[in-house]
Amino acid sequence: GKNEYDLLVIGGGSGGLACAKEAAQFGRQVAVLDYVEPSPQGTKWGLGGTCVNVGCIPKKLMHQAALLGSALKDAQHYGWNIAQPVHHTWSVMAQAVQNYVKSLNWGHRVQLQDKKVKYFNMKGSFSDPHTVRGLTKAGKETIVTAENIVIATGGRPKYPMHIAGALEYGITSDDLFWLKESPGKTLLICYPFILHLYEIIVYISLTDASPDVSLECAGFLTGIGLDTTVMMRSIPLRGFDQQMASLVTEHMESYGTKFLKRCFPIKVEKLESNRLQVTWKNTDLGTEETDSFDTVMWAVGRAPDTETLNLEAVGVKTNSETGKIIVDASEATSVPHIYAVGDITEGRPELTPTAIAAGKLLAQRLFGQSSELMDYDNVPTTVFTPLEYGCVGLSEEAAVQCYGSDNIEVYHAYYKPLEFTVAERDATQCYVKMVCLREREQRILGLHFIGPNAGEVIQGFALGIKCGATYPQLMKTVGVHPTCAEEITKLHITKRSGLDATVTGC
Repeated sequence: GKNEYDLLVIGGGSGGLACAKEAAQFGRQVAVLDYVEPSPQGTKWGLGGTCVNVGCIPKKLMHQAALLGSALKDAQHYGWNIAQPVHHTWSVMAQAVQNYVKSLNWGHRVQLQDKKVKYFNMKGSFSDPHTVRGLTKAGKETIVTAENIVIATGGRPKYPMHIAGALEYGITSDDLFWLKESPGKTLLICYPFILHLYEIIVYISLTDASPDVSLECAGFLTGIGLDTTVMMRSIPLRGFDQQMASLVTEHMESYGTKFLKRCFPIKVEKLESNRLQVTWKNTDLGTEETDSFDTVMWAVGRAPDTETLNLEAVGVKTNSETGKIIVDASEATSVPHIYAVGDITEGRPELTPTAIAAGKLLAQRLFGQSSELMDYDNVPTTVFTPLEYGCVGLSEEAAVQCYGSDNIEVYHAYYKPLEFTVAERDATQCYVKMVCLREREQRILGLHFIGPNAGEVIQGFALGIKCGATYPQLMKTVGVHPTCAEEITKLHITKRSGLDATVTGC
C-alpha cells in the first residue's frame, strides 16, 4: 500500500529538523519523531537536539558569563570603579539561559507547524524498512510509514560503567546546563578508560572523547569563580592541533583551572557531608590520591543513540567499534531509501552546521532534483575555552602526515591584543599559525588562531581557504587596524627559520 509520508525523520535535532523543513518546502508530506530519554540524573528537555538544549547554545552563553567576569577585572584598569569583590549568582544565569533555551524549543515546534510538518513526541523503532513504530512516554503506540526515512538521533554522553559510583553520583554535560544551583567545587573527568584487574590501562578510546566540552565547561566554571579541576589520562583536545591544544590548557592553568594530568579515576563515593570523594591513580607517581568535590562531571565521550531503533531488523549497517551508522557520500545507509545525518554517522564531524547543511542538501537531492553532495573538507570550528581557539583545515600534524614535513611551510606569530595592554593581561598564549604547502603557489592547508573572538576571526578566513587561498594572496590582503584578525595578514616568520615569532610594534 501507499506510504503515509514522503519523508520521516527520526530525531529532532539540528540535522533532522533542517532536513524535515527543507523537504516540506518542496510540498512533501513530512513527519518528525523526537523523544528525549531523561539522563541518568533525570534531566530532560524539549525539541531541538543537543546543540540547542545541552550543547553549543547554553555553553556559549555560560562562556559569555565568564568573559564578562574577566571584563569586570579589566574595567578597573580602564577607569571604571567596581566594588570588589564581585560575586556571581549561578541561579540567575542558569534561569536566564534555560528560559532562552525553552524559547528555542517553542520556536522549533512553531516552525514545524508553519511548514506543515507532523511532529510526534515519540521514540521510534523500525519494524520494516518503510515502517517505524512510535511509542509515547505513556506507552501509546503509533505506526508511521514513509517512502524515505532519515535517521538523525545524534549521540548522548557516556558514563564509565566500570568505575564504582560513576553513574550514581556523576553528571554529564546533559545535566550541567540544567542545574538550578551552583555545581560548587567541580571535578571534570575526560577520556574513557577501561581498567584491567591490575589497574593497568588496557584501552583508551581515541575517537570519541569529548575533550572540547570538558575544557569549555571547566573554563566557564573557573571564570564564574568556582574551584574547578580537570582530570585527564592523556592529551587535551584530541584530534586538534596539539601545539594549539597545549597553549589552550596552559592559558587555563594560568587562569586558575587545576589539571590532574596522567591520572585516572578508580571510584567515587558519597560522604556523610553529601560531598563526593574521588579516588584516582596518578600514573606518574604510581600513587593513589583522593579529594572531595561537590560535583563530578564525566566527559568520556559520546555514544550514538541507536539502541531502541532496531537497526539490525532492517539491515542498517553500523561500525561495530563506534556504533555509528555507516553512510556513503550521499548520506545513504546500507538500506535503500534509509539515510542518516549528523552525529550518528560514521566519520563525520560532530558539528551542528555540518549536520544542518547535510540535512538540507539531502532533502534537495531527494525532492528537488539536486545532485549536490555535502563537502566535509575545510570545515571551520572553534573551541570556546576562556581564550578561544578557532581553526579551519589541517592541523600541523595532519599536514606533515599527508605531505611530509619537507613539503609544508608553517608561518606563525605570538601577538598581543590591543585590549590586553591597558588591562595588563597576559598574552603569552595568543598565537596564530598557518600551515601551507611549500611549493610555488603555497596553498593554505590549515589556519589556527588562539585569542579573543576566535570564532568570529576564523569564519571569514574559512571562505578564503574554501576558495583555495594561497599565502601570496593572503599577503596582498590588507588588515583591519587595530584588530587581532589582522595578525593573520602579517604572518611572515616560518618555523623553519627558527626566528623569534613574537610580534613587536603596533
